[in-house]
Amino acid sequence: MSNKGIDKTAVIDVLNEIMETELAGVVRYTHYSLMVFGYNRIPIVSWMRSQATESLSHATEAGELITYLNAHPSLGIGALLETHRHDIGDIMKESLEHEALAIIAYNKLLMLVNNKHIMLEEYARRMIALEELHLGEVKKMLRKPGE
Repeated sequence: MSNKGIDKTAVIDVLNEIMETELAGVVRYTHYSLMVFGYNRIPIVSWMRSQATESLSHATEAGELITYLNAHPSLGIGALLETHRHDIGDIMKESLEHEALAIIAYNKLLMLVNNKHIMLEEYARRMIALEELHLGEVKKMLRKPGE
């Protein structure tokens, strides 16, 4: 497929940002899974570890697209902030912030490739939809029953 019409450098920069953000998600969700205690530990840990695995898959997919464009994937990782707040509610709020960063990055990519590169456009739209679903899941987890 032709790359004609896209700013290849800008696209690669955003794909590297996506990759780094998703790799930060791997570390973040893995850390969170280790810090969950209490009666609901097992299902929450399971969910967080599945999020870490999914983040790794997303990072890998972004890296594959970078090499598809004949560029070099970053060895960096997105910002990691240790707040030392390990209440489930605090963890979920931090997860919301992380998911929002990913959505911003995927939207940047969509703006760069929209109507210019179908494969990258479809990738960006698919990832935005997935991240928005994750955001909705976390928001539901933060709601009290009956709200």
